[in-house]
Amino acid sequence: MSHYHIKHLEEYYQVYRKSIRNPEIFWEEIAEEHFMWRKKWDKVLDWDFSKPEIKWFDGAKLNITENCIDRHLNTQADKTAILFEPNNPDEGAEHISYKQLHERVCRFANVLKSKGIQKGDRVCIYLPMIPELAISVLACARIGAIHSVVFAGFSANALATRINDAECKMLITSDGSYRGQKTIDLKGIVDEALESCASVESVLVVQRIKSDVNMKSGRDEWLQPLLDQADKTCEAEIMDAEDPLFILYTSGSTGKPKGMVHTTAGYMVYTAYTFKNIFQYKDKDVYWCTADIGWITGHSYIVYGPLCNGATTVMFEGVPNYPDFGRFWDIVEKHKVNQFYTAPTAIRALAKEGIEHIEKHDLSTLKVLGTVGEPINEEAWHWYDDNVGKRKSPIVDTWWQTETGGIMISPIPFATPTKPTYATLPFIGIQPVLMDEDGKPVKANQVDGRLCIKFPWPSIARSIWGDHQRYKNTYFSAFKNMYFTGDAAFRDEVGYYRITGRVDDVIIVSGHNLGTAPIEDAINEHPAVVESAIVGYTHDVKGNALYGYITMKDTGESRNQDNVRQEINQIITEQIGPIAKLDKIQFTKGLPKTRSGKIMRRILRKIASNDTSNLGDTSTLLNPEVVEEIIKGYLK
Repeated sequence: MSHYHIKHLEEYYQVYRKSIRNPEIFWEEIAEEHFMWRKKWDKVLDWDFSKPEIKWFDGAKLNITENCIDRHLNTQADKTAILFEPNNPDEGAEHISYKQLHERVCRFANVLKSKGIQKGDRVCIYLPMIPELAISVLACARIGAIHSVVFAGFSANALATRINDAECKMLITSDGSYRGQKTIDLKGIVDEALESCASVESVLVVQRIKSDVNMKSGRDEWLQPLLDQADKTCEAEIMDAEDPLFILYTSGSTGKPKGMVHTTAGYMVYTAYTFKNIFQYKDKDVYWCTADIGWITGHSYIVYGPLCNGATTVMFEGVPNYPDFGRFWDIVEKHKVNQFYTAPTAIRALAKEGIEHIEKHDLSTLKVLGTVGEPINEEAWHWYDDNVGKRKSPIVDTWWQTETGGIMISPIPFATPTKPTYATLPFIGIQPVLMDEDGKPVKANQVDGRLCIKFPWPSIARSIWGDHQRYKNTYFSAFKNMYFTGDAAFRDEVGYYRITGRVDDVIIVSGHNLGTAPIEDAINEHPAVVESAIVGYTHDVKGNALYGYITMKDTGESRNQDNVRQEINQIITEQIGPIAKLDKIQFTKGLPKTRSGKIMRRILRKIASNDTSNLGDTSTLLNPEVVEEIIKGYLK
């Protein structure tokens, strides 16, 4: 019997040791016993981090949707697969059974085929959190098309960049979306984006808000009439283990976003196995991850991981504060949710509102709580533990990345003793190491090290779309024969890991990874701006917020600074999206630079954090006097 479901700490250590000593044997057992294969693999693992080249289950044939849907039809066709909870609670929830999901995915897949989409074609999906988002993802996978989901909060410019990078042939969107009391004109954003996207041949539009939209003839079509005509059976395309399943873009610290390529078999095995253990999912449980499918969390732990396990997965369209700040707890009570997975930023926002919203609701069904997106601070952890979990539901503080495909470091509930601010122990099969800047291992309980992984796991991204060299440079060049995560971490004497932040200029705001370079590029397009530097500072709700230092051109006219601040945030919203707006904008005469012209962000970070006690040696700067001036102008 393979250890598919770990129940206590001793078993964790036993299984972990086995997974490290004989990784191939370990993963082969998991893969053989718990999934449906059209053909078995010739070799479990082939890898070389120096190229880098990684292949799992090489030679195997499968289709991931047969594992997510078809194989459950004999045993639980009528079980709810996706439980859709709309933005407006009065609209009522929708239960989509495995049988209904099968039919809807097949119809959608047939529509894609009728539009000329074939295996290997890229399809961009720009949809709100409605059932069609999950269904379109699965429909692509059904026929071997590569899906590229773009979060529906991104601007037209950001959407166009991603469509062009992957040369998507089709775009799936909706007439608009609901977000709390607002409606958002998604189709308008799409029309603007597509002005510069030559590869897109057709656009399918889901009707959600029933608003008048401009439909371009020969390109745009309403989805529903096409689905109504489509056949409800669609043979699954047989895929190779290493065929790409999807591309998902993540912020780079420099330059354009990176399209991470995830392949089929290893990703399936790892997301399913982590989901089962980290959430301790049992047969009749109702599981809810509040993320958006536009992020990796939604791909792995709303769609693929849960459905591979035959779970009931909740999909929520709305926001935590609509109609009021009790919305999450209302949903937990209404659907008797057992596992709840959300971001620290949501927890902090809810904690600010006090506990009266919680006290109105029965949360007794909750068994496991989770957090994702950034490390959770101690205060928020205790608030979550005391008030939501009533100290009986363990909190899994999960650390992972778009690039890793699945959770890498996390407690296993009821097995791993938790410790606030610590992601605790590596998951089965994961071999982390902490390195210093000189490439030497860091001992426990000393200092932060750079977090690396020294052995491949099944769901590791295989490349960056169209740029394998960048993949190598970004993840495999800093330390020999290791994957470098870009994060710093601390390890205590027990072996527990605590993630302490990014090493490069990527700032995590409300769980979103934002590269500073693209934001600075956008700001520098403002006609009055000479240059800018963005740093993060600690924020009560968002975890981090963005502080901008901006040097203006001396045009002889005194511009109204508040207007310029608004204009700068407007540019950021247009180019990247509202998630990247600056909370504080300080105008400066100059920025502290080294003699080679590099902006000393370390100093700017300290000032933004209102900590100027130890700025280090500033005498070697090109312009040390500017530091005093910036400190004087600090914005509280």
